[in-house]
Amino acid sequence: MLFYHSPRACSQAAHIMLYETRQVFEAVRVDIPTRETETGECLTDINPKGYVPALLLDDGSLLTENVAILDWLAQHRADLTPAGAMGRTRQIEMLTFLSTEIQKPFVRLMFEENAERQAEIAGILRQRFDLLVARIQDGHLFGDAFTASDAFLYVMLAWARMFGVDPGEGFTPYIRRLEMRPAIRDALRAEEVAPMELAA
Repeated sequence: MLFYHSPRACSQAAHIMLYETRQVFEAVRVDIPTRETETGECLTDINPKGYVPALLLDDGSLLTENVAILDWLAQHRADLTPAGAMGRTRQIEMLTFLSTEIQKPFVRLMFEENAERQAEIAGILRQRFDLLVARIQDGHLFGDAFTASDAFLYVMLAWARMFGVDPGEGFTPYIRRLEMRPAIRDALRAEEVAPMELAA
């Protein structure tokens, strides 16, 4: 299985989950601006959409889109999806929120040059982080168990630090707790990225 990713990109969530589920995979770095892989291939020859993450499965099929990959990986271990009849649906709901309402505004912030508009986007992001911080009082987004949603939120909190958006002090214990997980440490080490607590 080949995993196409870029350090610090949203693909880091899938990277964490690959380690969490103990998959056998080969990570292939992609330079986002040029879309060239470290093996000299053009990403669009592998994933016509031209972005990461992309997972080339052993049967030759390609899986793309962060939400789909995270959901697929979570199905490899029951405890990575919230419990109950609606557990998987609730997780997809959360993953979709993180993708559309957190990640997408960050992407707009990356390219926005107007300071007033930047402040407006940052304000929207802070409001959305406020919705999430109230959920982690029991440890994680879905109670006391780590799920795929936590892997994605961890990456979005790292983006908040990169782009100078303050998500609130309420996330500090959560970040510390997540960074104790071997899978997160392994993914950060593989991407040559320092844990947030060390980078503080």
